[in-house]
Amino acid sequence: MRSISTSSCISSIQHADPGYSGRVTVPVLWDKKNQTIVSNESAEIIRMFNTAFDALGAKAGDYYPPALREQIDELNGWIYDTVNNGVYKAGFATSQAAYDEAVEKVFSSLERLEKILGQHRYLTGNQLTEADIRLWTTLIRFDPVYVTHFKCDKHRISDYLNLHGFLRDIYQMPGIAETVNFDHIRTHYFRSHKTINPTGIISIGPWQDLDEPHGRDERFR
Repeated sequence: MRSISTSSCISSIQHADPGYSGRVTVPVLWDKKNQTIVSNESAEIIRMFNTAFDALGAKAGDYYPPALREQIDELNGWIYDTVNNGVYKAGFATSQAAYDEAVEKVFSSLERLEKILGQHRYLTGNQLTEADIRLWTTLIRFDPVYVTHFKCDKHRISDYLNLHGFLRDIYQMPGIAETVNFDHIRTHYFRSHKTINPTGIISIGPWQDLDEPHGRDERFR
């Protein structure tokens, strides 16, 4: 897997289907051998990565273990609806009522997650699963982007003891911080959505220290 530029992504799609005229979205899983797109659905891609490359020497680890699948699916369902997608519902709302409903669900779910993560290190217990990874990808963007850009400003993730610790816990795992580029994240959001930020001005903050010790490994031994 490698990162590709927007122009490379568009070129790849045109090569795979010269007649395609729809939106180009990421992530995209690209088959270099067959020169075609395997999937651009993040939920599918994360499942593929979990097992598809085991025979090729992938590192050991199962983030969708059979014993936890029912719990993971249940978590994924409401977290996606009210948090992962919920911030977009709030940010792109075109009426006060739609915004109020969406943002209330965002923060109700964050409160629920705060309680869950006060009981164990990860969402299903003390084992990292895909449910944690899917949640984390929204949390890492929340304070730098969603608080301001999507008007999800009732609280910041840094205001929550357990959610902020969880965010730092995963960020500090080997190899994770290297995948996070806050300049790229903020520039993409603030300059891509002209309907909600027509000037393209990038807000100043807030700043967060994700290298601060989280203590969750000691707390949940």
